[in-house]
Amino acid sequence: MIYGKEVMAMKTNANTQKISLLKKLKRDRQLIVLLMPGLIFYIIFRYGPMYGLVIAFKKYSPFKGVAASPWVGLDNFIRFFSNSDFRILLRNTLLLGAYNLLWSFPITILFALLLNEVRHRTYKKLVQTVSYLPTFLSLVIICSMTIDILSPGGGLINKILNLLGMDSIYFMQDPRWFRTVYIASGIWAGMGSGAIIYLAALSGVDISLYEAARIDGCSRIKMIWHITLPSIMPTIVTMFILNTANIFRVGADKILLLYNPLTYEVADVFSTYLYRMAFTNHDYGYASAVGMFESVVCGIVLFVTNRISRKVTNESLW
Repeated sequence: MIYGKEVMAMKTNANTQKISLLKKLKRDRQLIVLLMPGLIFYIIFRYGPMYGLVIAFKKYSPFKGVAASPWVGLDNFIRFFSNSDFRILLRNTLLLGAYNLLWSFPITILFALLLNEVRHRTYKKLVQTVSYLPTFLSLVIICSMTIDILSPGGGLINKILNLLGMDSIYFMQDPRWFRTVYIASGIWAGMGSGAIIYLAALSGVDISLYEAARIDGCSRIKMIWHITLPSIMPTIVTMFILNTANIFRVGADKILLLYNPLTYEVADVFSTYLYRMAFTNHDYGYASAVGMFESVVCGIVLFVTNRISRKVTNESLW
């Protein structure tokens, strides 16, 4: 008898939940309609292509298709890890990613803090606009401008060096300068757009805190250190976690536009190697294995960084 009552109660709860769910769907139908385009986009263009990961375990042929291509198991991964280029690719990827985080991340925050301290509204808007202009330029134009500025013949930098009595430097042909050029051009192109996020966070800081600190005799440096930075710390931590996850994911597009055979030894990374294997050697299965390895490592770094941040600063993405 008791068992029968429990079953009836469970059925009643299930029916109630169904009715409640239908009511919620009907109530929020407008929000669901607004959500659908983004949801459909992610399903088609983000989750749908994940089916292609099986290519990493096959000797893929475009003529046979994904299903008919023969399985090779982990052969593509074994071939990649045993390749003599693996250590070079790993070193170059980690160095470019780490240097980019080490310089670009704090410089962007510093620029936002300095811009926030400017009291002349017209000058502040002018500086912000000028710093944001490279965002409207394509990467091809950014790299072309970089090459022209560093040209040994008529480049601006070498002209200045010549005026100072120094010899021209072949920046784009010298492997020692490639990482510096890559990081510096990235800072110039992305500093303005990156600072917008921190300026938006700074706009939410309570002004009364600054007024109270000013009454207590705090200098502007102390107010930045004790009020501004702690107030935007959640934003800084979030951006740091996201940027740390990209240490292992150095984009191929910019490197392909800047590097040449003379700088391969310091410029060749996983993404450029993947590009050559896929579109030059047409070894799609092997290239997919390289890309899958890169993505898995990025995911691991993201989770580890998020966990460490949650324990150390009590701030995290999730």
